Amino acid sequence: MQDQHGRRIEYLRISVTDRCNFRCRYCMPLEGLPWLPKQDILRYEEITAIVRELAPLGLRRLRITGGEPTIRPDLPELVAQLRAVPGIEDIALSTNGVRLPDMAPALAAAGLDRVNISADSLRPERVVEIARRDLGFDLVRAASAAQAAGLAPIKINVVVMRGINDDEVADFAALTRAYPWHVRFIELMPVGELRELTWDHVVPSEEILTRLAAAGPLEPFAGPARGNGPAVYHRYPGAPGSVGVITPMTHTYCERCNRVRLTADGRLRTCLFGDHEVLLRDALRAGEPLAPLFTKALAEKPLAHELLQMRVGGLKALSQVGG
Repeated sequence: MQDQHGRRIEYLRISVTDRCNFRCRYCMPLEGLPWLPKQDILRYEEITAIVRELAPLGLRRLRITGGEPTIRPDLPELVAQLRAVPGIEDIALSTNGVRLPDMAPALAAAGLDRVNISADSLRPERVVEIARRDLGFDLVRAASAAQAAGLAPIKINVVVMRGINDDEVADFAALTRAYPWHVRFIELMPVGELRELTWDHVVPSEEILTRLAAAGPLEPFAGPARGNGPAVYHRYPGAPGSVGVITPMTHTYCERCNRVRLTADGRLRTCLFGDHEVLLRDALRAGEPLAPLFTKALAEKPLAHELLQMRVGGLKALSQVGG
């Protein structure tokens, strides 16, 4: 599977719900969004059918996202179905981690390989301020539960926001000296209607790395064995974990893009911030083959996003596509 620019596409991010138990300031409006009608959302069997049809074309890696995927009932059931699809080599989960201490064993038993945990503060009161919900989230508890269940490598994604949480960069990095976790600092992406966060809140990756180096010398690191994605990694000498930066604003990496996204209502989105989508749900429910639609979508995948021009493909919030 290649797109029109010769990039190999082998990675599908699957949104299983547009809902979330958080209202993070950079991801979803406080009042939420108009939720998708239940009848429009793909059933687990339909998601699996799409993956089963695309796997022979070269699909190899999956990531389950939301909204917050763990609030959809019986999520391990979907993991088990996807695990049984021939050709699928890697299944990951992106989560805010709130339910991970309870769910990690069942997800691992169903066949989940690894997790990414979104965490934007280590301070309980600030977690509530950023997430605008008080659900008792504890990052170390969540990541430790994932580690105990064998879900590795464990990646922790931190959206860095100037004046909001950028003073915790060194605290997050310190976790990598104690645990075999990979903390990735992500440049804020001002999106859609979330205009309270602007370019003024973006902390460039170079500044983040300077702050990390102030806590001790850094050495280049290849990153975890699986799922490196767009991050550039470093580590403190002797540390079991690593730190990384993801740079959608200052250094785009579109030329290496290997992914497409499946929305909760069955739309194949070829670029996170593009406006090109192909509706797979109706063809699937009509019993029509999906391969021609997928091939056509890849032929129209854009070369690069236009986020820097503040064009976000109609997105009102990142929660609509799971990032």
